[in-house]
Amino acid sequence: MTATAPAPAPDRTTAPARVSVARGYRFELVKLVSQWRIRLLVLACWIAPGLFVAAVSQQSTLPSDTLFGRWMLATGWAGPLVMLGFAGTWALPLLTSVVAGDVFASEDRLGTWRHLLVAVRSPRRIFAAKALAGLTVILLLVAGLACSSAAGGVVTVGSRPLVGLDGHQLTPSDAAGKVALAWLCVLAPTLALAAIGLLGSVVLGRSPMGLLLPAVVALAMQLAQMLPLPVAVRLALPGYAFIAWNGLFTSPAQLGPLLIGVAVGLVWAVVATTLAYLLFLRRDFTNVTADGLGHRAVTAGLLPLLALTGVTVAVVAPATGATGSGISQDKVQRSLATEFAHLYRLQTEQLNRPDVTEAQLKATAACDKGSVRVAAEGPGNDWRCVVSWHLPGVEATGTAVYQLDVTSDGRFVADGDGPKEVNGYFLVRTPTGDAPNPLWQFDGNVELLKPSKG
Repeated sequence: MTATAPAPAPDRTTAPARVSVARGYRFELVKLVSQWRIRLLVLACWIAPGLFVAAVSQQSTLPSDTLFGRWMLATGWAGPLVMLGFAGTWALPLLTSVVAGDVFASEDRLGTWRHLLVAVRSPRRIFAAKALAGLTVILLLVAGLACSSAAGGVVTVGSRPLVGLDGHQLTPSDAAGKVALAWLCVLAPTLALAAIGLLGSVVLGRSPMGLLLPAVVALAMQLAQMLPLPVAVRLALPGYAFIAWNGLFTSPAQLGPLLIGVAVGLVWAVVATTLAYLLFLRRDFTNVTADGLGHRAVTAGLLPLLALTGVTVAVVAPATGATGSGISQDKVQRSLATEFAHLYRLQTEQLNRPDVTEAQLKATAACDKGSVRVAAEGPGNDWRCVVSWHLPGVEATGTAVYQLDVTSDGRFVADGDGPKEVNGYFLVRTPTGDAPNPLWQFDGNVELLKPSKG
């Protein structure tokens, strides 16, 4: 009888395989989406903008104080641009606060760091999984805002030409492409705010300030944009792309400020995320009472971002050659004359008059600000301009007076001040119904950098 050899004992020294980033990402994404507030935000972003745009587009009173708001009855592509202006000011900072500002702080509140480390066994993979999950949710929310508002506008009003910020008309396909590109451009400052949220969540732990940090930073940047800052400082702020997308809707497009704003936003996103990553690796997860970095929050998180602001200003200023406010008399006159010529052609078409080209009109503008003792430069609501033009076969020169309110970011609102037959208020019949005289009130944009050629 042959004895059988005993079975080998199991190897208890073999360590379980580490959790991959992909698996950790799926786990963190499920954790985020399972929260009721995240589900509510996703639902709101994919439904509410479309309903809002559809409701406003059917009203007789439009949000004319909002960029492109006065065109919501004329084309469905104005709606997503109105929503974009609102999103850059309020919605996106709040959304990044709720998502990115709570990604790491939630583990501090629940006291689950040690359990997560035992399961994943790599702080690096935990950070990557959480950051990617938060980014995915934020992109889903932004896509909802853009798609819902565009669908609401196009379904309610229709895909029709859009009047740009220099008066020229964009075809429906061109308008759709510019709208999509504008929403893509604001992803850069959104990512910067999300990275600041990650940094605040790591540094401040369960403190509510970590959750509010992106919104506070966005509010500070909005207040800074309202101040008479030099144009180099204005362009170097990470949220400038929330404003600079306006330049896409001129011909030629004012791409200089937009590209700088996108680049600065991406640099801030990379730097803030790197800071959050390095500080996360230095946390003491063995101490259950540890909560962020405490008193080191200022030196670890705030000072590097302030230094980054100084560096971006030092780089942008000599690279662009921008000085002062960037709003000069020559730029205002050129922008107003160009837009008046385009809108004059639109008015001529709506009134069924003989067609005339911009070259035939030879429109020019003469502007002053306040009085002759005040330099005609910088923002203000005391700009007064006289536009002159010529019609073929007519010897007399036509003139029209406008009062301009120019903001510090280069946007202006022109209000017609006579003669009434040219730029006064009256209704004209259009294929979409009666609409105000296009030369009565309109929005424009002054390029803060050197004017583009073409």
